[in-house]
Amino acid sequence: MTVLDRFRLDGKVAVVTGAGRGIGAGCALALAEAGADVVLSSRTEAQLADVAAQVEALGRRAVLVPADLSDLDQVAALAQRAYDDLGRLDVVVNNVGGTIPNAFLDTTPDYLEEAFRFNVSTAHALSRAAVPLMLASADDQGDGPARAGSIVNISSVMGRVAGRGYLAYGTAKAALSHWTRLAARDLDPHITVNAIAVGSVMTSALEFVAGHEETRHAMEEVTPLRRIGEVEDIAATALWLASRAGGYVTGKVIEVDGGLDRPNLDLGLPDLTVKEQS
Repeated sequence: MTVLDRFRLDGKVAVVTGAGRGIGAGCALALAEAGADVVLSSRTEAQLADVAAQVEALGRRAVLVPADLSDLDQVAALAQRAYDDLGRLDVVVNNVGGTIPNAFLDTTPDYLEEAFRFNVSTAHALSRAAVPLMLASADDQGDGPARAGSIVNISSVMGRVAGRGYLAYGTAKAALSHWTRLAARDLDPHITVNAIAVGSVMTSALEFVAGHEETRHAMEEVTPLRRIGEVEDIAATALWLASRAGGYVTGKVIEVDGGLDRPNLDLGLPDLTVKEQS
């Protein structure tokens, strides 16, 4: 087997959440290009259909599952759908997540809990449902414990740096990153669990940047590599972690953020302190 062969996923099956656009779509297409069949899920069926057509153009099978992925039962059901429709399950990419930035005093306990549920509980629900099916799909490779699969979580740089307005989102992504480390210990040696801490990536969430030269320049300036990331930067990392190429990596949070080690941009939210509100 050559080094490049280790990136192949021929005969494997993956589930990708939030797969209708952006990072989720990019990851799904990267896995398909490497040979995997893919279950695609997000809210919007039209977006999924477009991604599915691209997967099929690569010669792979695509199963569309429009769903409300904030519903833990619906997200967990994706694992069985993959196994029933495609015959096995090898890779899970937990990409669903996100939280709208908010000022401190507008971040209620309910808002914080909702962020945790959407970014962490969804990943846990799908992964928990997937593990028995991954074990049932395990291939004996003759070189140690059978590798049963890979779980890849999409986390964020905001899980380790501070930025105004990101309290709920950053706390949830920090929790997802540590969930990754803990789950990896629970599931070794058969299933690898890793996360990608994503920096600023040019997706629809950053459309405001594309049309605002000053904002884009400021974001590039705080990034050591002096550019906004591309979806393919994240997709390539997900493929590495999902394939045998990343088979000796588990419990790690891979920082794909252009070298960021300090906050991104503040969002112009007011500095709502107790003193100012008294």
